[in-house]
Amino acid sequence: MRITSSAVSLNVADPNASAEFLKRHYGFAEDMAAEGFVSLSRPDAGFNVIFLKTGLPTFKPESAKGHADGLLLAFVVDDIDAEYARVQAEGVAITTPIETEEWGERYFQTADPNGVIIQLVQWMTEPDATAGS
Repeated sequence: MRITSSAVSLNVADPNASAEFLKRHYGFAEDMAAEGFVSLSRPDAGFNVIFLKTGLPTFKPESAKGHADGLLLAFVVDDIDAEYARVQAEGVAITTPIETEEWGERYFQTADPNGVIIQLVQWMTEPDATAGS
């Protein structure tokens, strides 16, 4: 198998609101859009983020028609403190203030207008590849 690209699709009530949030505050660009659908990308993200309007009749299986809950979009960055200051200066509400976990992950979280959690992360130490083995 050869994978040529990757995407994550999130079901939200207002795809345009989520798309505008990622474009304005996280530097994504719109690749394509249609009624109930917006696809965004960044050259350095490694995958597209697609927002789909909840309840679209084209959803298969039927169980996929619900809202994107219990997940977050995480992006690793080089300077978490600078990103935290930038996002705050832009007036974005911080869902989880910046903190550092004992395993070296420093992060903070925001939420887009549909409640999708966006997490920026910087590893302060190299993740232990043998942890949990």
